[in-house]
Amino acid sequence: MSKRDFLPGGYSYLPGVFQYSAGVAALSGFRIERATFQRPVALADGFPKIEALLAARRRPPTALCACELRSPGQMSEDAFRHLNELYVEQLAKWGVFVDGANPVARSNVCPERSPLAEPSFHAFCYTVEDRAARPSFVIAGSGEVPEGRANYRDHIVRPGDTSLAGLREKARFVLDEMERRLAGLGFRWRDATATQIYTIHDIHPFLADEIVARAAATYGVIWHYCRPPVVGLDYEMDCRGVDHERVI
Repeated sequence: MSKRDFLPGGYSYLPGVFQYSAGVAALSGFRIERATFQRPVALADGFPKIEALLAARRRPPTALCACELRSPGQMSEDAFRHLNELYVEQLAKWGVFVDGANPVARSNVCPERSPLAEPSFHAFCYTVEDRAARPSFVIAGSGEVPEGRANYRDHIVRPGDTSLAGLREKARFVLDEMERRLAGLGFRWRDATATQIYTIHDIHPFLADEIVARAAATYGVIWHYCRPPVVGLDYEMDCRGVDHERVI
């Protein structure tokens, strides 16, 4: 996996699937900032809000480099693809999604409690110019299944197995994928300022020897009581190395 530069956005990215890239890193002269909505904002309303914030920062829509979505509940693969097509349609209008290439990293998970009425934005990242910036990056969310296959269901790690052994193997697969993406952008776990885990299952039995032991919890971990977006998936992670974050 070789990274590519997305010059209109001021960042490089690892190619992924059509709905998102595997991760992004700011190009020299730029830094990545993260903004979290105080409350989730529906996709239709979120895109204009993001565009307005970018304009206020004197940045074009192409500066959007990562999104964190929240969905009402786990979806079939067909429903997930339909949602992705609607999401990508807006990116194409902004000139971000071009010729089938999507540079924007993403996670999309489903809160188990207080579910949302519709797919919404939780947070997003974008680039700003900064000649003195330290390297910054965002790794896209990944569940326990390889990306880019014909379907998810036939390739899920330990499908339906939420025993300790099953969850441990799922976590190992995802940790390996996080490390592959980090390496592809030139980073390691020690460069991450936040590690996020999405599952409704207990992570404590393998937190120390699988997650902490890999240095994936330098700043601790943020455990979101959420499910991955596709039926059959049980465990997801993402991470980032970002100095500037705020709530809007």
